[in-house]
Amino acid sequence: MKLTTMTQVTIDGVMQGNGGASDEDRRNGFERGGWALGKGDNETKAFINQTYQRADAFLFGRRTYELFAGSWGSLTVQDVPGWEPVMRALNTRPKYVASATLADPAWSGTTVLSDDPATAVADLKAKPGGELQVHGSGTLIRWLLKHDLVDEMTLVVVPVVLGQGARLFPDAGPDLALDLVESRVDSNGVTIQVFRPAGRPQYATA
Repeated sequence: MKLTTMTQVTIDGVMQGNGGASDEDRRNGFERGGWALGKGDNETKAFINQTYQRADAFLFGRRTYELFAGSWGSLTVQDVPGWEPVMRALNTRPKYVASATLADPAWSGTTVLSDDPATAVADLKAKPGGELQVHGSGTLIRWLLKHDLVDEMTLVVVPVVLGQGARLFPDAGPDLALDLVESRVDSNGVTIQVFRPAGRPQYATA
C-alpha cells in the first residue's frame, strides 16, 4: 500500500482546530477553531470524499484517532449530509493507531500499533492494496517523514492566517524537498497541493 497523508492547513501552517471547538482544539490556549469549516467549494468537497473512498486502511496518531472516534465513529449518514463517503470509509475500513498509551479502543475495526511502530507501518505498507491514509495526526506525520515512510502528501490550504496554534511543521526540524504532483485552486481560494517527498533540498553554495 502507498502511504498518503491529507492535512488541512492555514497559510501560516496551522493545522490545529480546523473542524471546531473541541477540548483538543482549545489546548494551549487556542481560541480560533473551526477555521476550515465551509471554506472549500463543491469541487474540494468532492475531492476530499473521493480521497477517503480510495483508502484501503487508515493510520492515526492517538489524539486524532480519539477525535475521529468521538465524532465520525458515533455518527450516522443522516448526521453528515454531503460527507457520507467519508463516514462510510472511516467506519468500514481497518483503522490502525500508532500509540503506546491507547488501550481497548472502542471504535470497531481498530488495531493499536504499540510495539516497534516503524516495523509495523512498514509491514502494513507491504500488504497488497491501494492506500494507507493518514488524516490530521501532525505528530505522526512528522515521525513518518523522519523515517521515510510517506509516499505522498496532500495539503488542503485554507486562505487564512491564524497567528496561533500547532503547526504541521515546527520552527526547527529536519528539512525535506518535495516534488509537486498536482495542484488546483477552488472558487473560494482553497488550494489543494499533492507532493511526493524527494530527499534533502539543495542549497546554494557561496
